[in-house]
Amino acid sequence: MSLFIVKKSGPLSGEVTLSGAKNAVLPILCACLLTDEQCVIKGVPPLSDVFILLDIIKKTGAKAEYNQITQEVTIKAEYTAGDMSEENEAVKMRASFLVMGPLLSRNGFVKLPLPGGCPIGSRPVDLHLKGFEKLGAKIKQEFGAAEAKASKLKGGHIYLDFPSVGATENIIMAAALSEGVTVIENAALEPEIMDLINFMNKMGAGVFCLGNGTIKVTGVKKLHGAEHTVIPDRIEAGTFMAAAAITNGDITIKNAVYGHIKPAAAKLEECGMCVENSPDGLRVYSVGKRKAFNIKTMPFPGFPTDMQAIFMSIMTIAKGTSMVTETVFENRFLQASEMKRMGADIKTDGRVAVVEGVKKLTGSKVKAPDLRAGAALIITALAAEGSTEIGDIYHIERGYSNIEQKLKALGADIQKVEEENKKEE
Repeated sequence: MSLFIVKKSGPLSGEVTLSGAKNAVLPILCACLLTDEQCVIKGVPPLSDVFILLDIIKKTGAKAEYNQITQEVTIKAEYTAGDMSEENEAVKMRASFLVMGPLLSRNGFVKLPLPGGCPIGSRPVDLHLKGFEKLGAKIKQEFGAAEAKASKLKGGHIYLDFPSVGATENIIMAAALSEGVTVIENAALEPEIMDLINFMNKMGAGVFCLGNGTIKVTGVKKLHGAEHTVIPDRIEAGTFMAAAAITNGDITIKNAVYGHIKPAAAKLEECGMCVENSPDGLRVYSVGKRKAFNIKTMPFPGFPTDMQAIFMSIMTIAKGTSMVTETVFENRFLQASEMKRMGADIKTDGRVAVVEGVKKLTGSKVKAPDLRAGAALIITALAAEGSTEIGDIYHIERGYSNIEQKLKALGADIQKVEEENKKEE
């Protein structure tokens, strides 16, 4: 098992380039199953989630090759199977369920295990399945699997009870080859969904954002191959922004898209940082001591739930009392108990956390409970006296490529070690 050993670091400085967005890459790879022609996806980071999904895509019958040097994936799905119910890999990650829409659209039948993922709260797939039903599919759930069947999908009017990112993506992909027009109201409009739409329209799809949370999909008979470069990862951008804040640093994020991270930038400015947007990238630097601030997670364009734990790191040392209100997931304060081991003063009650800034954090032995909580522990450890040992970092590596190398290049004292080697030392 690998560990991160993080020691208190001085002000981080320098430039960093973001990887492609994990949350954009995964649905785009699934969308490649909508055509029997070759698709090339560029800017695909070497993450464990990517490898798992590519394995699932191969098991549908598609050919998929990944060049880690160029970070390009080539997929050609001349044939795709519908019954994936025996693929145990699909249970490991929630994004695996995104093959359901394309396979249903392509084959008129799909059976897939119900997905797993990080333990951050209930994320039922009922919105996905209700959307498929509105398109004319018959749905059956039994023995831990979901099955959808339709001789031909037809356009429909779908209202989502909640602007679910995954459901929006799956329904868009299912509707792409349907007959007629599909309208999705209360749809999620995250930048990653816009990236999926841009890619699908390159393939010849008819997907349009009408505003007010409404997406219209005009079905087409066939999609063709396309090339696409995914957007930079806004959550990774938020992670480096937090690293600059907690160390009083000065970091330039070369390819960050300011429009994707406005809520994070606003909160950093509230707590005493300066955020400058320029053609060269986003510069984040300290202009004083950290001050307390509040965040409330919301669907885009609100503050993203994926950055909540990461920004709680800053709150642990900010002067005053900060508050976090989590509206998206009911179990997303898993980082709090680990941060408290490092001396943080955090009280949680349901979906609310109150953080009192402390004068000193101390290194401890902690474990990453999920992907973003794990990243938050790294950021917190940068400001903790002594050494912090972070275990279960496989969670972190689901969403960050070479994060320790990128942080090292900015001056962080972090190393990745094998637990056996640590014992020998």
